[in-house]
Amino acid sequence: MTILNRSKNFFLDLLFPKFCLGCQEEGDYLCQDCQATLEILEYQYCLCKSPLRLPEAGKCRRCLTKKLNGLYFALNYQSSFPKKLIHQFKYEPFAKGLAKPLASLIIAHFQLLANTPDFSNFIIIPIPLEEKRLKWRGFNQAEELAKELAKFLKIPLISGCLIKIKETLPQIDLSAKEREENPRGAFLLKKGGEIKGRKVLLVDDVYTTGATMEEAARVLKEAGVKEVWGVVVARG
Repeated sequence: MTILNRSKNFFLDLLFPKFCLGCQEEGDYLCQDCQATLEILEYQYCLCKSPLRLPEAGKCRRCLTKKLNGLYFALNYQSSFPKKLIHQFKYEPFAKGLAKPLASLIIAHFQLLANTPDFSNFIIIPIPLEEKRLKWRGFNQAEELAKELAKFLKIPLISGCLIKIKETLPQIDLSAKEREENPRGAFLLKKGGEIKGRKVLLVDDVYTTGATMEEAARVLKEAGVKEVWGVVVARG
């Protein structure tokens, strides 16, 4: 971080101080004490929620038809505090600064796994937003998470290749059947050459039915991507 950026952040913190969303302590959106109360998962689940003790196992027989090779998630979304954190990240008043502490939860999950995954030959692609929602929020929350993960893992972030061409409804407002149908045809690959044959970490904030990630993974696989692994903060 440059001196100019540090100075900018210092004055922003003076004018708009951050308060922990758990205990209201000033300093950050997620203080260390409240972060310690979160139950970060120490093992991986299959896409159908079956526990997998070996991360490289990826999928059980019930999930072989899925386009995703597997899913990494740090928290269960059913708990109220993870819900509050992610809601504040995505909805007004937006707390863009939550990207770093939320990404740190994913990183902690990676480090707690019995076999720490090796992502050195992967690239990171965030789930994109359609233009209207991006203008409303001012940032893509998945891309902000992906930036932090890319820095930690020291792997390339490619944010312009996968685009969203269809305006979809918020998944939270839909029935299970509607959630499956909502993202169909929503994604398009803009530049495919640089990802052909690669392994991809596909980043989003929450995994609910998995329909959004499955549709994005389908588009990537059809473009020649070798593997697609989902990475989210929490699973619903």
